[in-house]
Amino acid sequence: MRRRHAAYLVLSWLPGLVFGLLVPAQAAEPSSETPAVALEWNARLRHEIVEDDAFVPRAEATTLRLRATLRARMGAGFSALLEAEGVANGGNRHDSTANGRTDYPVIADPEAMELNQAWVGWRNARSAATLGRQRVLLGNQRWVGNVGWRQNEQTFDALALEWKPAPDVTARYLWLDRAHRVNSDQALNPLARERALDTHLLDLRYKGGRHQLGGYAYLHTDEDVPTASSATWGMRWSIDTRGENHDWTLTLETARQRNHARNPLRFSHRYWLVESAYARKGVSWRAGWEHLGGDGSHALQTPLATLHAFNGWADKFVATPPKGLDDRYLAVGGKLGQGALAGKFGWALAWHDYRADVGGARYGREWNASVGFPVHGTVSGLLKFADYRAQGFAQDTSKWWLQLEWTHP
Repeated sequence: MRRRHAAYLVLSWLPGLVFGLLVPAQAAEPSSETPAVALEWNARLRHEIVEDDAFVPRAEATTLRLRATLRARMGAGFSALLEAEGVANGGNRHDSTANGRTDYPVIADPEAMELNQAWVGWRNARSAATLGRQRVLLGNQRWVGNVGWRQNEQTFDALALEWKPAPDVTARYLWLDRAHRVNSDQALNPLARERALDTHLLDLRYKGGRHQLGGYAYLHTDEDVPTASSATWGMRWSIDTRGENHDWTLTLETARQRNHARNPLRFSHRYWLVESAYARKGVSWRAGWEHLGGDGSHALQTPLATLHAFNGWADKFVATPPKGLDDRYLAVGGKLGQGALAGKFGWALAWHDYRADVGGARYGREWNASVGFPVHGTVSGLLKFADYRAQGFAQDTSKWWLQLEWTHP
């Protein structure tokens, strides 16, 4: 309890501390490369449609997110950031997790206005430290990420340390005190708003030549939901072989997840990934098999991950079923365009086959497709689609998105 009070004391003072650092920074002499103080804006307008056979009506939502960021560099390696975001939601024909419309499918982008990030940091050529509310991205975000697809971003009250003992080696340690979840502070369920944590993350990465090797230990303690606490130890290796006109990569990852801290459950689950990718003439092909182990009553979970990026965009497996999950997938994507628009259009197509770890029963199959396109200047567009066909788990679900995004500068 004393640790929690100390953490709140430090973190509650951060917005004022950041503001105090930013104001005098305006008088500082800006460098030739970066202004002493920079103001950044982002706006994202999205229309989302969800048809889920578990509900009679279909859900629709038009949402607009505005994000403003004040970034300062004070010299001697010190920096600070203050960022706020607001989400406006047009219409009420969906369950936003904050409006009580549980007769509709969920589109988890509730109206909200929040402090997204507020941190102070220091960095030199070999070390870095960041304290405060911050975005945390580890590796490919399979275990810890910001869930950037949703309009409300996931951020953490945290202390982050980084050390580079050699140019090709990076070690990171993070202590997470609180997770601010994508459902925002307006969610009806308090556990969907934020979680009190005492989580320790250790991540070690090596990148040299064609090889990348990583090891990690994620000791996650959820003080609000003890049954969500877990310890995950793993390794990831990949090799990249580049030819004159092609690029081939192979990735292997394995991990073990066990109960941790005050979790009353007893479990030990395996995770592994095998993925191969081949790129030629601007088209990239991927084939993979991801395994999240289960025992029939409990399964491996990744509660801090950027979940939308894994196991299909229909989001049917954001929580792993008790019998576990085997996701076999194929994907292809690339760039299109000619002349001034060369490479400006990005496209992707993916297919997933989902099965249980225990018993091997089929869950379902899913198609994903997307096209990204330029609109004007720094405004870009995205058309995206997901179609899940159930074969024993959940119900048939289709989702469509049309999105416009503007970033400045």
